[in-house]
Amino acid sequence: LKNYSDDPTKTTRLSTSFNIRTEKVANWRDYLRLHCYPIDKFINEWPSNPTLFRAHVAEYCRSVRGLALQLIEAISESLGLDKDYISGQLGNHAQHMALNYYPPCPQPDLTYGLPGHTDLNLITILLQDEVPGLQVLRNGHWVAVDPVPNTFIINIGDQIQVMSNDKYKSVLHRAVVNCDKERISIPTFYCPSPDAIIRPAPELLTDDEPAVYKQFTYGEYYEKFWNRGLATESCLDMFMAT
Repeated sequence: LKNYSDDPTKTTRLSTSFNIRTEKVANWRDYLRLHCYPIDKFINEWPSNPTLFRAHVAEYCRSVRGLALQLIEAISESLGLDKDYISGQLGNHAQHMALNYYPPCPQPDLTYGLPGHTDLNLITILLQDEVPGLQVLRNGHWVAVDPVPNTFIINIGDQIQVMSNDKYKSVLHRAVVNCDKERISIPTFYCPSPDAIIRPAPELLTDDEPAVYKQFTYGEYYEKFWNRGLATESCLDMFMAT
């Protein structure tokens, strides 16, 4: 009760579904969402029970941030940009995580853990337990991404799609539930800071390949994403260049 909130602007909150303020059909999910970069700014908001929660989560967040920065450098270089280009566009940087709990569902055909969507952030690093549930859309079909022990799933998010001018595409994915087993997943969302200005990299634009997206701040994108809920698969169509 202390941490519960349906306000998506709160930096530490326990909630359910996705955004119950805007939804007509609830998703079969409870979650604890934490902002975690810079850690010192947020750690005192985190739950203190169990007693080692803050220490363990902080260690995990620092390690995953290191992985995210390596991946971002590699993506930047793969586009023919300087390895620090994308990182340099993220303002002060930001990092969130969600601890998702999907209980057994008596009628799993009537709802989702999360419906099909792309992630609004830059890159997502997903830790799963051993229970299947993640699916991605490939060639018009939903394909199960079964858990592999000791691995992460890496999802490209909307901001990479914008910066790469559609050379990378954010991944359309969903979470399904089942009637027998609970499932836990822990995605880490690496993000620009709210005031960061996001646009296609000028080095990637030509007369034949003009900018697909207009310039915006990540704060603008974040607000649109949460307010529209998961009613549509992507928020990118609201930021197309004219």
